[in-house]
Parts: sequence; C-alpha cells; structure tokens
Amino acid sequence: MSSKKKSVVRAMATAVAAAAAFTLVGPTGTAHAINKVTCDPDKAFLKIWSHMNGTDSVDCYANAGKTNFGGWWVDKISTGNNDVKYYDNNGDVVKIARNTVINFPNRPPKVNAIEIL
Repeated sequence: MSSKKKSVVRAMATAVAAAAAFTLVGPTGTAHAINKVTCDPDKAFLKIWSHMNGTDSVDCYANAGKTNFGGWWVDKISTGNNDVKYYDNNGDVVKIARNTVINFPNRPPKVNAIEIL
C-alpha cells in the first residue's frame, strides 16, 4: 500500500475512533430547554400569573430547565405536573411540588428566574 493510501486510511481510522469515543462518552449534562408555550387547559404545564408596572400576564412553560423571569411580581403559580423552583429578588430559592396551586394575594414574590426540575 502506498504511503498516501496509508495516510488516508490512518486519518479515517482516527476520525472513526474519535466519533466512537464521543458517542460513548458524549456530553455529560442533560440538555435543558425550558420554553414558553401556549396555555392549554388540557395540559399540565407550569402556569404563572404575574404583574409589573400595571401590566398583567399569564404565562405557561414546559420542559425542564431554568429561565429568566425578569423580576415580575408573581400573583399565582400552578405547577401542573412539574416540580418547580423560583428564585426571588431576595435571593431565596423556593421549591414547589407538582400539582400545587399557590396564591400570593397580599405579598407576591418578585421573581428573577423559574426552573422546572
């Protein structure tokens, strides 16, 4: 076999070995892709009622992960079938179990981030 063919075979073998090693080891973390979804009453999404500067909002989220919530005041949370954490403006992290509804009528938390576990 010529030296040029040997080089090509060696390069291909190296590429195959590297691909196999990456496939076996792969990325070590799980991809988290929390995303805002259309609120559907037939789905058990995380649902958050909030307000800021005279604007009210109702938002729903699906999939595990963490996202910025922008410091909105949260009036109500329905976790749906999700275990949830929220990160408030005071630095507290509050975990809420799935299938829970919490109202905050008098002292709503100002939430910086939310996370579906």
